[in-house]
Amino acid sequence: MPQAIIWNDLSKPMQTAVLARPALANSALLKDTVSKILLRVQTTGDQAVLDYTREFDRAELKDGLRLPVALIAQAKAALSIDVISAIDLAYQNIKTFHEAQIPRDISIETQPGVLCEQRHVALETVGLYIPGGSAPLPSTVLMLGVSAQVAGCELPILCTPPSPQGKIAPEILYAAHKCGIEHIYLCGGAQAIGAMAYGTSTIPKADKIFGPGNSFVTEAKQQVSKDIAGAAIDMPAGPSEVLVLADKYANPSFVASDLLSQAEHGPDSQAVVIADDADFIKQVQQQVLLQLPKLSRHSIAEKSIANSRFIVTDSLAQSIEVTNQYAAEHLIIQTQNASEVAVKVKHAGSIFVGEFSPESAGDYASGTNHVLPTYGYARNYSSLGLLDFMRRFTVQTISRSGLNIIGKAIIDLANAEGLDAHANAVALRLNISKGNVSD
Repeated sequence: MPQAIIWNDLSKPMQTAVLARPALANSALLKDTVSKILLRVQTTGDQAVLDYTREFDRAELKDGLRLPVALIAQAKAALSIDVISAIDLAYQNIKTFHEAQIPRDISIETQPGVLCEQRHVALETVGLYIPGGSAPLPSTVLMLGVSAQVAGCELPILCTPPSPQGKIAPEILYAAHKCGIEHIYLCGGAQAIGAMAYGTSTIPKADKIFGPGNSFVTEAKQQVSKDIAGAAIDMPAGPSEVLVLADKYANPSFVASDLLSQAEHGPDSQAVVIADDADFIKQVQQQVLLQLPKLSRHSIAEKSIANSRFIVTDSLAQSIEVTNQYAAEHLIIQTQNASEVAVKVKHAGSIFVGEFSPESAGDYASGTNHVLPTYGYARNYSSLGLLDFMRRFTVQTISRSGLNIIGKAIIDLANAEGLDAHANAVALRLNISKGNVSD
């Protein structure tokens, strides 16, 4: 168990080091390996994806990459009533929250005869990546799939690694079915990102790729986003993280459970607690030690907790200041007057206010999206939302009288910038409108 850190005992460089994230895998070997995978997928398409799926997932896909649509609808039969009800509840809450985000188009005359509009349309083809691993992630399917569904994306496609038997968990399939997703492909890793970015004979090319993944997936997303022939991505990604801002009135058992719920994601996940009371920090550490052995993933959580941070400040105001410096993916506030504290937070991916708002709620069923900026990107990136699945564009419609009003200003500004052709495009029209230009 890491020792408590007294914030005011640290120099500025030491404070920066304490708030640093675990180092991302960013080796030259990783970049080179991913680059080679992407190039092979780009040049040989389906065959490369099938070969990599056989190599990495040990799955021999004799019937091809696409999962038959009939199997998607049949997945419900393999689930318990409790799991079906849970997915249904989460789906409805996520849908309700994202429907509230539908943007309003704008149409306004900035001058008489000068109509300016802003319109929104859904992205046509979106690629949704759902990681494989030790547990199915229907929650991520819902977060991405509901967003695409509400936005009205014409073709949402989903890639996820198959089991060695070429199967996909029924929880994932049922969640996809709820979201109206019929194009599901049995592939994962960098090869799946490459397939969605460049397209193959089976997998359509996506306009934008969404979803979390391991270091290979993250590197692949970054590489295709920089390639003009590739695809846009949702946001930069790093290991998942949580910060709990607490005071001596918080429940140490609750705080410990929140730290551990994040720690079980992976050994590189980061769990941080900040409080202005050293005795409270000790109570949290004791609760972590009590709860940790009872977890089914305790060996994973234990590695993460070994790299956790227990920070003691001298006041709630300082706790808030340090919290803003960290810019957490998940921020849980368990203090007196938590709602008042929350309005002072500037940088966080998603905020959970009060002792009965665990981060688990946002991960699954409250309605907010759990795809969030990590690694300090909460300073300049937002949580995933409906607008990420749409694009906006402007429209202008100008009448002759409208151009007469703004034309001189356009010409004067164009001349000031030395752009004669810009000025001429307006001058010709003004002359035509005045009947001064002959054939």
